[in-house]
Amino acid sequence: MAKAKDTKTPKAPKAPKAARAPKASKPPKDKDIAIRVVIEGRVQGVGFRWWISEWANGRGLEGWVRNRREGTVEALFYGPESVVRHMVEFCAEGPPNARVRNVKEYNDESPDDPGFIERPTV
Repeated sequence: MAKAKDTKTPKAPKAPKAARAPKASKPPKDKDIAIRVVIEGRVQGVGFRWWISEWANGRGLEGWVRNRREGTVEALFYGPESVVRHMVEFCAEGPPNARVRNVKEYNDESPDDPGFIERPTV
């Protein structure tokens, strides 16, 4: 009886360490910032405060939102910078029945209360 030849395929050599892909690192954590916005246009009576509260709570932001007597909506967003910036951009779109004319943006301090709340009109 004839013996079968060993037909193992030789392993490919490992790439030198310099040629290997680097290990993926976690992106740096955003610093927390506080931005207050004043939203102008047709922004009251269209669910803007509720809409902001839902989006802010869904993204883990802290702060508040309220109507102002002169017809604007004011909000304070506090949290990771990228999330806060996205929320400010989102305010420029507004809910479906709103017509945003302008969003004024101001640096601010973190809110006194945890979570995101709707405040009374001022």
